[in-house]
Amino acid sequence: MLSDEDIWWRPHSTSNSAGNLVLHLSGNVRQWIISGLGGEPDRRERDKEFAECGPLPRRALEARLRGTVVEAGKVLEELGPHQLMHAYSIQGFRVTGLYVVAHVVEHFAYHTGQIIYITKLRFGGDLGFTRLPGERKKRGRRGGLSQV
Repeated sequence: MLSDEDIWWRPHSTSNSAGNLVLHLSGNVRQWIISGLGGEPDRRERDKEFAECGPLPRRALEARLRGTVVEAGKVLEELGPHQLMHAYSIQGFRVTGLYVVAHVVEHFAYHTGQIIYITKLRFGGDLGFTRLPGERKKRGRRGGLSQV
């Protein structure tokens, strides 16, 4: 729903754009799951995730995040009880595989909420993700769904 320009909008210089958050999520998932649990080299440069000002196009951001999530899913499919209870060292923390999975899910949800909030600010309305029982859906601005 966001234009390429809106993806890189920040309310002020100390805030992150939706684009920064997508880069950050990709980096976090890659570091904690693909590298941490999957054994791939950790080449993350975390500060660059927040320093980027764009304009990396939406399609490139989407492709990066989708590819990272697919790759992480393959790592997770291979995990058994032993790997979930095994201790790993990631970002200087000593954590179990189960902790890693819980951390990444919570972290992803947190920043997704921030991206949704930014989208609501820029879009100016309900994004139509949810509705209460008994509410009807109707088409909103820009083709999105909204509640009645």
